[in-house]
Amino acid sequence: MTSAEDVRRRTAVIVEDDADISELLRAILQQAGFDCHLAATGGEGVRLVREQAPVLTTLDVSLPDYDGLEVVRQIRSFSDTYVIILSGKDEETDILMGLGAGADDYVSKPFRPREVRARVEAMLRRRDLWLAQLGAPSSPAAVPSPVPAPAPTVAPVTTDAGAGADEVEGSAWLGRNGMRVHPEMRLCEVDGRPVELTRSEFDLLLAIVRRDRRVASKEVLVQELRHEVEGSWVSESDRRSVEVHLANLRRKLGDSAGQPRFIETVRGVGYRLAARRA
Repeated sequence: MTSAEDVRRRTAVIVEDDADISELLRAILQQAGFDCHLAATGGEGVRLVREQAPVLTTLDVSLPDYDGLEVVRQIRSFSDTYVIILSGKDEETDILMGLGAGADDYVSKPFRPREVRARVEAMLRRRDLWLAQLGAPSSPAAVPSPVPAPAPTVAPVTTDAGAGADEVEGSAWLGRNGMRVHPEMRLCEVDGRPVELTRSEFDLLLAIVRRDRRVASKEVLVQELRHEVEGSWVSESDRRSVEVHLANLRRKLGDSAGQPRFIETVRGVGYRLAARRA
């Protein structure tokens, strides 16, 4: 029997008003084992995401009814679906605006089918690793992907002694200075207040927390998001994506780049967990 989680893992919504591109995306994702639902307008796309609860949503920016960035914002108000923007606008400001609106990835048109497939596979590898941490079986219809590189061995980070190292279903919360995350449950809190993060924001925060005071470069963070081996090629656009995700993450945490409580920027190098406060 197929579980509801397995169905969600294989469901995608394609929001695209160009029929040829829409069919191309459907073919790419169906080859990857997805059940695809197509929408030609932003309003229809929002409705399908709400009804189908997809694990993946591809979205054009130029739609006949809504601006694509507004569609992303509406989707983010109720869904954690992995959003990939596919757009003919490829200026740096366009990419930053797309990621700032809540998208997880941005691919410029005309795109190469293999590039889209590779990004989807990277997304599924992240999800498979998370499900494996929870002990959930992988779906047989999931994308066949290469064996992910072993996760780096790092010392566990505990919460402040004053805050208490809570145990939830056998796994401790990790964090510092009033901020904590739960890797398996994918929860984040600041001073006991829940913080809603996108998949990419949560994964970046977790990667930094697990390294404690060791610096994580932008290249390493990109590779962690994709679960690729260190040394894999990273573009300038990928580095900028990390910067945007970190800026959004800080805003949601209520953190300040100038006087960081949670995440420090090491200029010219990367990011690390802020020092413990007295």
